[in-house]
Amino acid sequence: MEPDGESACWFLYYAYGSNLLRERLLLRNPSAVLCALARLQDFKLEFGHHQGRTSSVWHGGTATIAQSPGDEVWGIVWKMNTCNLSSLDKQEGVEDGIYVPIEVNVHTQAGKVLTCRSYQMRDYVSGPPSPQYKKVICMGAKQNGLPADYQEKLEAIETNNYAGPVPIMEEIEAAVKAEKINSA
Repeated sequence: MEPDGESACWFLYYAYGSNLLRERLLLRNPSAVLCALARLQDFKLEFGHHQGRTSSVWHGGTATIAQSPGDEVWGIVWKMNTCNLSSLDKQEGVEDGIYVPIEVNVHTQAGKVLTCRSYQMRDYVSGPPSPQYKKVICMGAKQNGLPADYQEKLEAIETNNYAGPVPIMEEIEAAVKAEKINSA
């Protein structure tokens, strides 16, 4: 057993969108630790614009999860320090009412059920993601070895063909490059 108070320092966060990619999450939350791959049952991955507005960061629809019996979403459980909770909420636009934190029970490949914090977009209009956003999700799925058929599903997502600048993408790609140099 963990000593009292120890478990209060950490929480589990279930990522299914751009935070599948380690470098994306670590930009803002350097202490996150990969805990497990996991599947969320009876939900499906959707992309949308909050209140019909396109994301100014990603220039397209962003990921959310919607209840859908019989479907499943694969993602990653990150173990995070409680002191990162507000920066994660901020990244997810909780203050602006774009996403709301929800509690989900996910199944790991080892058959464990973990209760995690995740995020769901409120009040959105369905819309395709930008190619850049889709790329980050696909990179994250590949990096973490999500099931091949699920990766294929992600690769098949239609995008809005946005071709303009996406500054955060440049930041992420620089972090990915730096990571490769450091691990070489």
